[in-house]
Amino acid sequence: MNWLAQIDGYCERTDAAYWSEPINALTNLAFVIGAAVMWRRTNGQPLGRALCVILALIGIGSYLFHTHATAWAALADVAPIGVFILVYLFAVHRDVLGLKRRIAMFATAMFIPYAAITVPVLNATPFVRISNFYWTVPILLFAYAFALRKRLPDTTEGFAIGGALLCLSIALRSLDEILCAAFPIGTHFMWHCLNAAMLTLMIHVYSRHMLATRSL
Repeated sequence: MNWLAQIDGYCERTDAAYWSEPINALTNLAFVIGAAVMWRRTNGQPLGRALCVILALIGIGSYLFHTHATAWAALADVAPIGVFILVYLFAVHRDVLGLKRRIAMFATAMFIPYAAITVPVLNATPFVRISNFYWTVPILLFAYAFALRKRLPDTTEGFAIGGALLCLSIALRSLDEILCAAFPIGTHFMWHCLNAAMLTLMIHVYSRHMLATRSL
C-alpha cells in the first residue's frame, strides 16, 4: 500500500495543497475543546480520562487527514474513532450494565462481528451506504437506551440524545459530496462540530453515571 497516496474525498478539497481544506481542518479543534472541558469534569475517573485523551486524538488525527490528505493520515483519522467506540462500549458494559470485567471485554469484542454483519446490510441502502460503518453506532446507542429506559432514565436520555445527534452528523457527512455544486465548501465540517458535541456528551453521560453511583 502506498501510504503517501493522495486522497480527495471532500467538496472543500480542490488540490493537494496543505490548506486546501481549511474549514474541515480547523473545525477539528472542537474535539480538542470537548476533551479539555470534560477532562476536569471526569473527576479523575480512569476511563473517563482515557476517553478524553482519545477524543483529543480524534481531533488531531482528523486534522492531519484534512491537511495532508494521504493514506497514512486517513489511518490516523479513523483509528482513534474505532478505539473510542471500543473503550466507550467497555465502559458501558462494565460500569453501566455492571458486567464483570471479562464478560464486559467479551461483550465489547462482539462489536466486531456485529459491525461485520450490519455493515453489508446498511450498504444495501443507497444513501446510508456512504457512511455505512458509522450508522452502526447510533443503532447501538438506541438499543442500549431502550434496554436501560426503566433502570437508568437519565443515562437512557443521554444515549437517545447522543444517538439522535450522531444520526444528524452522519447524514451531514454523507451529504458532503452530494451537495458540492450547491454548497462548494461542503457539509463535512458540520460532521466535525456535531460529532465533537456528541462524543463530549457521551463522556459526560458516562461521567455523570459514575458520580451518581459513587454517591449512593
